[in-house]
This record gives sequence, structure tokens and C-alpha cells, in this order.
Amino acid sequence: LQNADTVSVCLSKGLSAPVGSVVAGSAEFIRKARRMRKVAGGGMRQAGMIAAAGVVAVSEMIERLADDHANAKVLAQGLSALDGIEVNADEIETNIVYFDLMRDDITPAQLSNALKERGVLLNPSGGTRMRAVTHHPLTEADMHTALDAFKDALANAAQTTNGKAYVYG
Repeated sequence: LQNADTVSVCLSKGLSAPVGSVVAGSAEFIRKARRMRKVAGGGMRQAGMIAAAGVVAVSEMIERLADDHANAKVLAQGLSALDGIEVNADEIETNIVYFDLMRDDITPAQLSNALKERGVLLNPSGGTRMRAVTHHPLTEADMHTALDAFKDALANAAQTTNGKAYVYG
């Protein structure tokens, strides 16, 4: 390792393994880490099945991370065109898209519920902030489907019934 004492890589997020991480460091650090794992009850029998999933994650899934990043860029660009959503698509470099919902007619929680009804899952992060994450096996077509769901949910946010506005969600 250069410029770091240790490195930890999670295999279960963007790499799609069911569980697992890889830790790298000096021989002394690895010896201590193995001991701490055992002390904390982290020893496992029959770990080969899990290790096999980790091997697939490292050998086959790393290359497709670029697809997740490209999909996030498509999503961010589409969101930036929607009224009341603020996102800087040029800042998106990973599979995570943070954006702000700047509308008075719908809250982030209500938008989240409306999107869930349309098959899109995301949660508010607090205040106006929301977060969307792209991952395997989502495609660019799925990004356009999600954007259509956003458009529909936002268009239906404020409807008028009996002369009174109510908030969708």
C-alpha cells in the first residue's frame, strides 16, 4: 500500500455480493484484524460460498460500476430539467445522486411515497435533500422510467378539489 496504512473495500454495495469486505494492510495489522474478528464473533464455518460471491464481485462486477455512474449522470441530467428540483449534474461522479426538492406543494416524504407507488424507491435525507442511488441491474431505460415517474408525481403534486388544493402523497 502507498499513502495509506489500511484499505477496506465493501463487496456488497456496488459490486453486488451478498456480504463481504476485503481489508488490506501490513502483516501485523492483518494479524490483529483477524484476532479482533474472532473476538467479536466474526469467525464463520463454510465461508467458501460467500468467498465465491466475493470472487465474482471482484472479477466481474467492477467493470460495470461505470454503467451505474453513467446511469446516475442520466438521472441527474433529467432531474435538473424538472421544475423545483435542484441538482448539479456536472458534479455527479459516482452512482449516488443528491438533489433538493424546492417546491411548496409537495414535501420530500410525500414525493418519496408518490414515487414508491410508481415503482421508484428513494428516501428523503432531511430538509429538502433527497438521494437516489443507481445499482445493478438498473439500465439507462430504467433511468428514463424513473424520470417519467418523477414527472408524473410532480405534475400530480397539487390538485384542486372543491376549490381547495391538497398535497399528493
